[in-house]
Amino acid sequence: MPRSRFAPVAGWLSLIVFVVLVGSPSLGQAPKYGGGLTLRLREDLPQGFAIHETATISTMWPAMPCFSNLVLFDPLKTTHRMDAVIGELAERWSWQDNDRSLVFFLRTGVRWHDGKPLSSKDVKFTFDLLRETPDAPAKLRINPRRDWYANLEAVEAVDPQTVAFRLKRPQPSLLLMLASGYTPIYAAHVPPASYRTGCVGTGPFKLKEWRKGEFVEYVKNPDYFVNGRPYLNGLRYLIIGERGTATAALQAGRVDAAFPGQTPKPIAERLKKAVPQLVMTPVNTSVIDHLVVNTKKPPFDNAKVRLAVSRAIDRRALIDAVYQGGAVLGASMASPPYGVWGLLDKDISALPGNGKAADEKARARTLLAEAGFGPNAPLRLEMLTRALPDFLDVAAFVINELKHVGVEASIRQVESAQWHPLQTRGDFQIGIERTGIEPDDPDANFYENYGCGSPRNYPRYCDEEISRLIDQQSQELDPAKRLALVQVIQRKLEEAAVRPVLGWRLDYYTVWPYVKNLVPHQSIYSWGRMQEVWLDK
Repeated sequence: MPRSRFAPVAGWLSLIVFVVLVGSPSLGQAPKYGGGLTLRLREDLPQGFAIHETATISTMWPAMPCFSNLVLFDPLKTTHRMDAVIGELAERWSWQDNDRSLVFFLRTGVRWHDGKPLSSKDVKFTFDLLRETPDAPAKLRINPRRDWYANLEAVEAVDPQTVAFRLKRPQPSLLLMLASGYTPIYAAHVPPASYRTGCVGTGPFKLKEWRKGEFVEYVKNPDYFVNGRPYLNGLRYLIIGERGTATAALQAGRVDAAFPGQTPKPIAERLKKAVPQLVMTPVNTSVIDHLVVNTKKPPFDNAKVRLAVSRAIDRRALIDAVYQGGAVLGASMASPPYGVWGLLDKDISALPGNGKAADEKARARTLLAEAGFGPNAPLRLEMLTRALPDFLDVAAFVINELKHVGVEASIRQVESAQWHPLQTRGDFQIGIERTGIEPDDPDANFYENYGCGSPRNYPRYCDEEISRLIDQQSQELDPAKRLALVQVIQRKLEEAAVRPVLGWRLDYYTVWPYVKNLVPHQSIYSWGRMQEVWLDK
């Protein structure tokens, strides 16, 4: 087994989770081979199969079966922790040089879907691409997670089967970020741009056809490097955008499984009533609904205006009205029992927008007045939102809340393919955003979403003290000390009100009972490889 310098952390990271293993086989029940699984997609693939150019599960979920990582979170476990990391392209790994080197030893005999052999050159190519090194042979159009790898000094192809990651300083979280579904290995002989329209991977399934606007279809990879996998002959992802149509398709058995994160509590209750045999698992989505404000554009260059808007929104009322109770309060890291780094209830109640609604709105009006806005000079905003039903639900609620403090806001809908590029360019004032925190670790969240200069720091907010604290927690090896630092950072971020957190959504993941080993995780990301799934019919 690979040695982990951080083995003691794994025990401390254990969670209390309320999870049923969906479709897991009973003792002694042998998996069956054959058949095809039909799943729903909520929209067409915004960036094709180019996972490294995306920040949405709408790309990741249907692209994951094509790819492989160095390491991956165990598909049959529910939480993304150090002790859930298993080898994928890497047979084993080792921390060396006082935890400043992470060395991977690759499987032999792995081939790309076009027949070419995998080697350490492919790994180096992928991470030089992500790190945007001067000698990288290609460039990504969008690079959302570049800052995940800011601590990487070099990636060396030691020999064809060995690759070494050289770090500037120790970083416990690197292995977790490498296990994310957002971290597949690309082929060095394939132009990265080609993944926008097709997929050459090493994964358990090979792309057969992507008929835009209709479906994505895979066939079993007969040369997959894991003996006896996958069980299924193929996968078919049907693109069903309208929420009611998707619910009806699942209820009628036209699809075998839901799209992750798209079965909120009200829909789950209706499905269970209509079809009692459906199997449902309540899990965290690891997705935050939040505001995103452009601190480089008036009026949000004024901290008082940002904080006023945040205080105006009653988080508890939002959870009751929009999610029917199927969400939880929190800050920028998932709250217990769904995550290990989040604030406790008493600390959450002290955050902007989480206190008594009347008091919060009174403070919001005061802040707006101090910034020069009031009945005779109302603040007028254009609220951007992604053109998806669940985004619009939140946007409508927020706009109504802002009316109570004298803020006039209108909605502007943006198609998914333009959503992240628009934010990257800074072509917005304020918006309703939904961000997946994958994995459940502060480095993945803080560097990607709050790091100065990060492509996904859409608010363009940079604070030297917060940046220093982010670096400090990243290299802290004592779990208790790191947790304390992470909680300080979260309180500071909410007071800065650049990405005010509205709530963490829960999902009631739903499948038909014959679907086995499709185990939903406490994050909608990183469990879509499908190599362990089989059908009992």
